[in-house]
Amino acid sequence: MASIDRFEFDISTPKQVKELRHYNHNIGENWPIVYVINNEREAYVGETVNASRRIEQHLQNEERRVLTEIRIISDSDFNKSVVLDLESFLIKYMAADDVFALQNGNNGIRDHEYYERHRYIEEFKGIWNKLRKLGLTQKSIEEIENSELYKYSPYKSLGEEQQAVVQEVLSLLAEHQGTDPLTILIRGGAGTGKTILGIYLMKLLADAADPRFKERPPADEYFEVDDAFSVYALEQLGHMEKIGIVIPQKSLQTSLKDVFSGIKSLEKTMVLSPADVVKDYMKTGRKFDLLIVDEAHRLKCRYKGHLSNYRVFDQCNRALGLDKETGTELDWIMRCSHQQILFRDERQTVRPCDIDAEDFLNILCERYAEPLAQFSLDTQWRCQGGADYTDYVHGILTQTVTASRTIENYEFRMYDDCAQMIADIRKKNKQMGLCRVVAGYAWPWDRKDPEAYTIKIQGVKYRWNRTYNNWITSKGASEEVGCIHTVQGYDLNYCGVIIGEDLKYDSTAKKIYADKSCYFDKQGKAGVTDDPEALRAYLCNIYQTLMTRGIRGTYVYVCDAALREYMRHFFAE
Repeated sequence: MASIDRFEFDISTPKQVKELRHYNHNIGENWPIVYVINNEREAYVGETVNASRRIEQHLQNEERRVLTEIRIISDSDFNKSVVLDLESFLIKYMAADDVFALQNGNNGIRDHEYYERHRYIEEFKGIWNKLRKLGLTQKSIEEIENSELYKYSPYKSLGEEQQAVVQEVLSLLAEHQGTDPLTILIRGGAGTGKTILGIYLMKLLADAADPRFKERPPADEYFEVDDAFSVYALEQLGHMEKIGIVIPQKSLQTSLKDVFSGIKSLEKTMVLSPADVVKDYMKTGRKFDLLIVDEAHRLKCRYKGHLSNYRVFDQCNRALGLDKETGTELDWIMRCSHQQILFRDERQTVRPCDIDAEDFLNILCERYAEPLAQFSLDTQWRCQGGADYTDYVHGILTQTVTASRTIENYEFRMYDDCAQMIADIRKKNKQMGLCRVVAGYAWPWDRKDPEAYTIKIQGVKYRWNRTYNNWITSKGASEEVGCIHTVQGYDLNYCGVIIGEDLKYDSTAKKIYADKSCYFDKQGKAGVTDDPEALRAYLCNIYQTLMTRGIRGTYVYVCDAALREYMRHFFAE
């Protein structure tokens, strides 16, 4: 059973802690522990094997001296692996609990296995509940895990693949310092952690530009010995003062602004639309040192499909001296920044106006013949079914798989009754939260009357999402049906997907095809109404994106009877 001891945080504390004993051991001087230092507004979480010495170091740090109390967390079973893990656990959850603004940096936070880790994780939850009783934490673990502050936290643990990419990125940025051009393209499918990695890098680089970064003591600040390189690289990047993260979708912009406003060294003004980037450049005359672009597959062009706002698009092209017809949002990013990190998934281009893979590379390589580094993310982090599930869904929709598979640790179900599927998703939502129903754009959405129930399936009417901004957590979302533009980039516990009659199956030709008469996204079909194969590809991308939102499971209802029968073979009975 863990012990939590409280001390005032002042010059007398190292001596008091040095005398702390539990379990017949000197806890304060020679035992692995985790500590939390805080005042009413800020906190710092750390781990050490010499608490007394570590506190002396913190008292020499100006930022830390504003804190007023410290708690030492110890247990007879703690070892170095356990306290590293508990430190990471508390940082992740306290950052999302929103009681304190954490002074911690985020370099080196990662998951690693060790003996009987599952047992210690359960003990960590008990420690969390003790801290709740002491008033240091507020929300339950379940509440936090469903919150956007947790899902988009810069303190999320990185996997080995992600950490390797971070090391490569930092190395390249350190090598190409100042105004030396550099573009880094990182590809990854749905659920491979692109957004998390982008936010992680934002926090890492924002801290590096903070003068306080150089004051931080080295002893236990970082979790792994091999992070010494990234500490060195970050020290070389202190000049990178003007950085931003570009989010093409309005809904995700809103979510990240809320997250950034509660994180030390990050500000909501760092979250930008492509047009915001141009406005800032024209106003200040200064390029961004670095722009990180999430969901870069949603950057727009004018020459394919229709746009929602031609006036703003044309104004931005004009301001940058670009041709009205051929200038793209990718050009805006390149013209307004010295260096760029672009996260992209070719399978998630869902409208003709999204710059396709071929044009994207041509723009980078031909218009901007600058250093281009490319990396891939392959590990699946969202869906518990892993890459087996996401690849399976892709194969079903592209008709490249012929036999059914059993997906381990994932609930993949098909329904003949849409109302029952929706009822089951709502039941899941009451049990665990963050479960939603989504659909393809196969019914009209009345902009003049967002309250209208325009979706009709099997004699029952349903209502589209009433807002695009942060729909997932909006009031009443569990009673509505979300569209692709409200969920792309988000995680759900369970997702109910309605495949509308925009996607059908020809039983004679044995082929999935697009029915443009049942597709109501005007911008989505503009430019491809006379190209059935292109429209089918976009619709398959949309449904694949929708079917890879669920962490624990995906429930599916298919409107077209022939397509339902075709897809039925790929679901377990």
